[in-house]
Amino acid sequence: MSAEQLLPAHEALAIEEADAWFEYLEVTRAEIGSGRYHEIEPWAWARLSQRLRAVKRKQTELRPAAA
Repeated sequence: MSAEQLLPAHEALAIEEADAWFEYLEVTRAEIGSGRYHEIEPWAWARLSQRLRAVKRKQTELRPAAA
């Protein structure tokens, strides 16, 4: 895979990572005032962690291709 092909892949993963963080913030902020924050936050954190692990896995798959 050439450097020109890797750049869009890395950009897509960066966008996916940012989207995961924004989803976490959106979900938790919506529940701060409702009193359900303590119920929702563990779920939101688990979802964020799952999405970030997937991004990291995809990043490691791209690294050997660049070598």
